[in-house]
Amino acid sequence: MQPKQEAKIFGIIGFLLVAQTFLDLAPAGPWDSRSFSRGVFGLSGLILLYISWFRFTFDRKGIAPVVTLWENPKSTSTNVIVFGLICLVFTKFIVNSSIGDTFPQPSGLIITLIGLLAISNGAYVWLISAGPLSMNEEE
Repeated sequence: MQPKQEAKIFGIIGFLLVAQTFLDLAPAGPWDSRSFSRGVFGLSGLILLYISWFRFTFDRKGIAPVVTLWENPKSTSTNVIVFGLICLVFTKFIVNSSIGDTFPQPSGLIITLIGLLAISNGAYVWLISAGPLSMNEEE
């Protein structure tokens, strides 16, 4: 099966697993906690969504978006940093507003983690591609 076909399957399953965290449909499981089961399903869904994104973006199997896979690291790093900042703003919004009651309790922590990881990845790629750590071809 091609990576982009697998990406669709992983994306659909991941979306369904994340969506179920907003509902109370999970079994109690061997740990006798429905909320823990919802969390396990939700985190599994996030992992599948990430794998789906990776396979769709880079058209290959893997999980580490190394810089050599990026077509244009200078401009893409800015997009990744902006995505991370949007995640942080969204976290602030859902934690401090009334709409935050509809989200599962640890969602702010998870979205903050995703945002900070994206910012650190984008900053690293910018530093080595366009910033002070870049290798100039003139040298």
